[in-house]
Amino acid sequence: METKITKLLGIKYPIIQGGMAWVAEHHLAAAVSNAGGLGIIGAASAPPEVVREEIRKAKALTDKPFGVNVMLMNPNADEVAKIVVEEGIKVVTTGAGNPGRFMKLWKDHGVKVIPVVASTAMAKMMERAGADALIAEGMEAGGHIGSITTMAIVPQVVDMVSIPVIAAGGIADGRGFAAALMLGAQGVQMGTAFIVANEAIVHENYKDRICKAKDIDSEVTGHKNGHPIRVIRNKMTKEYVKMEESGATLEELELLTLGSLRKAVMEGDVINGSVMAGQIAGMVKKKQSCEEIITEIMAQANGLLNK
Repeated sequence: METKITKLLGIKYPIIQGGMAWVAEHHLAAAVSNAGGLGIIGAASAPPEVVREEIRKAKALTDKPFGVNVMLMNPNADEVAKIVVEEGIKVVTTGAGNPGRFMKLWKDHGVKVIPVVASTAMAKMMERAGADALIAEGMEAGGHIGSITTMAIVPQVVDMVSIPVIAAGGIADGRGFAAALMLGAQGVQMGTAFIVANEAIVHENYKDRICKAKDIDSEVTGHKNGHPIRVIRNKMTKEYVKMEESGATLEELELLTLGSLRKAVMEGDVINGSVMAGQIAGMVKKKQSCEEIITEIMAQANGLLNK
């Protein structure tokens, strides 16, 4: 399938893998890219040299394009931005801030910059800053979220900017993919669907929890402190909400969640860890390879779009 995004990024299918902390490492990124999508290495708060190592390991597994997600609030963001250039990465997705300060560096080295946005105001700001495309993410997504649904945010961003838009949040099959294109998107970004991929290093407990999730298992913590995060409900989230309701400080809440994502992803503690996943988790029922995931989505989407 050819869209403005496949042409911009040099990929076969307009499917981008989310840059999920602890999840989006070289095995997953390379597998998604080899399957025709765009794999992403999530830099998150990792030390700069670890990011460099992840990039080099991904290069050893694929000769296809892949990118790096840079969290702009990360204290190491300046070093990571330079490593992206030094390692010849040609696509960067960004979150948690404005990539303006890195734009000249990246543009001078032919890097395509694709910020994640959750509002039309941020979309316009990113376009003015020089973004090549945008990821419009709805609140159905896992992890840190905005307040507008995918169905509402995507067409509004599409109407607001002249650069290509990628839809994210609540997409895990060909129906969601086709719907995103109908809303005006030129591609999709998916996270939850790839967490259960065979190539993901995620603990089997985490994968099993997603595969067993029901439609109502998703919960958002942090509404009151301004840091909403979508996760699958467990003992930790119940404690978090209880503390939040009783007026706990942000510091107290952060102490509760310190290291909780790693605990879930790497150690498999789905009771006390942070099991980040989108509302679409209730539709993700089986573990497959990245190639199988993408092939199924594209086959279903093409069947629908051809009608």
